[in-house]
Amino acid sequence: MELILKQDVENLGFKDDIVTVKNGYGRNFLIPKGQAVLATISAKKVLAETLKQRAFKEKKVVDEAEKAAEGLNNLEIKISAKTGEGDKLFGSVNNADLAEALEKEGVSIDKKFISIAGGLIKRTGQYEATLRFHREVIRNFTFDVVAEAK
Repeated sequence: MELILKQDVENLGFKDDIVTVKNGYGRNFLIPKGQAVLATISAKKVLAETLKQRAFKEKKVVDEAEKAAEGLNNLEIKISAKTGEGDKLFGSVNNADLAEALEKEGVSIDKKFISIAGGLIKRTGQYEATLRFHREVIRNFTFDVVAEAK
């Protein structure tokens, strides 16, 4: 069954994508929840026209996202946290902490668009996160978690 997504669906696609799913998933879940519509010939024509009109606006948004992503170059983030024995942290460092640290440096990104490899950080060291500024602009970013000065 071919459907046109009306909004982003996790692990399936983004808004206005044409996707093929099993009949039951489309008929019993996506369409009733308003997340998709059937991809009929007329719906595809309407989608093509909408995408053509939106392409110019989208380019401007992508350029702004690229500019924001360029702000990451040569940026070093050190998140300090209280530590116990060795390099173990009291508590953990998560994507909200990284979003807050980036905000202090002038890079604004919502915490839900930050994905830290391995999830929560429980030890000091160097870590990598994936930042999504736009669906076409995704950057990897390396940061350090250091012990707080006592």
